[in-house]
Amino acid sequence: MVLWFRIQSEVDVLDVRDEELQRLIDHPESERVERKASPRDREAIRKAICAFANDLEDRRQPGFILIGLEDDGSCADLTITDEMIRQLADIRGEGLLLPLPTMTVERRLVRNCDLLIVQVEPSLAPPVRLRSRTWVRVGSTLRAATPEEERRLSEKRRWGELPFDHLPVRGSSLDDLDLDLFQRLYLPEAIDPEVLRGNERPVEQQLVSMRFMTPEQVPTVAGVLVLAKDVRRWLPGAYVQFVRFYGTDLGAAVQDEKELDGSLPFLMRLLDDVLAINVQTSVEVLDHPVEVRRPDFPVEALRQLCRNAVMHRSYEATHAPTKIYWFSDRVEIHSPGGPYGLVNRENFGRPGITDYRNPQISEAMKVLGYVQRFGAGIPIARRELQKNGNPSPEFYVEATHVLAIVRKSA
Repeated sequence: MVLWFRIQSEVDVLDVRDEELQRLIDHPESERVERKASPRDREAIRKAICAFANDLEDRRQPGFILIGLEDDGSCADLTITDEMIRQLADIRGEGLLLPLPTMTVERRLVRNCDLLIVQVEPSLAPPVRLRSRTWVRVGSTLRAATPEEERRLSEKRRWGELPFDHLPVRGSSLDDLDLDLFQRLYLPEAIDPEVLRGNERPVEQQLVSMRFMTPEQVPTVAGVLVLAKDVRRWLPGAYVQFVRFYGTDLGAAVQDEKELDGSLPFLMRLLDDVLAINVQTSVEVLDHPVEVRRPDFPVEALRQLCRNAVMHRSYEATHAPTKIYWFSDRVEIHSPGGPYGLVNRENFGRPGITDYRNPQISEAMKVLGYVQRFGAGIPIARRELQKNGNPSPEFYVEATHVLAIVRKSA
């Protein structure tokens, strides 16, 4: 059984020949190999994945965690189950490792020894952090990165190969970013407090480390979206258009209309407020004095779908906003840009099928608390709608946009 994921580049699924695999097994632990007798210590495995993804020595080769081997290389006689494989693969989507690593998990039988092999590709956008702390591997030693090593990791990003939200916004500068917002709100959530207390780097280096600015001190697309004082000056479509109608079609009279914009933290707060204000709650008396309050739309379902629309939309190919059209019988959420990467029309919304057009924006929303776990937004929305008595959301997936429709409860 093989579970695979792609996020930054096309990576072949564990293309390791038997001879090379045998060499890795026989070789002592190094900067590319770590052995584990079992997958029981998930935190140690997370740290190893983080370190291999950071590729401190810039060897540009994958690292391997060989599970089922003792420290001396002998077989640990591990009994491997499908659930064990799935739990290892799920490490990537927990949201504890940011940005998301590219990794594969495979079961192999070598010399009659059953092994689980986790292959981790070097990240194109280091540093990768586990719970806000950067881990690196020096030889066979796994440890937290020093400030100097963090700087080295930031400088070795391969900018030309990165997603759009990692690229520089030409013409913008440090003066266009809200540094108070960065230092007061974002950094304390993104970096381990102990590391932050000992961090004496200037703000420019901190911004580079967070992928909000290039080493040449030009803000990235993510830096502008999350921190800019005037986001739409640089990205005209980076706002949410909200329209509420009295009727059931676009020809109906407009009850309310707003353009929600600003840096990502401010935009998300505005969006949450608008959704909460527009939900209407009815009261049903079951048996005096028992009454049931039921909203026409569960606000958490709308939040999840709207956040998904902002997070996964295309900021590169269009100046169209994210649109929320609120009709008397339904809410329509329009996200510019069609499906991306592994996601297509056929598998859209299916559990476990996720990919990230904007991995840095996704990371920022996770850091700021607007995403609890990657890939969970649609399942949460479905669950909340079912609990409230609403139909399941409808998705219409096209090459240029995705439309989600939430219908009113009966």
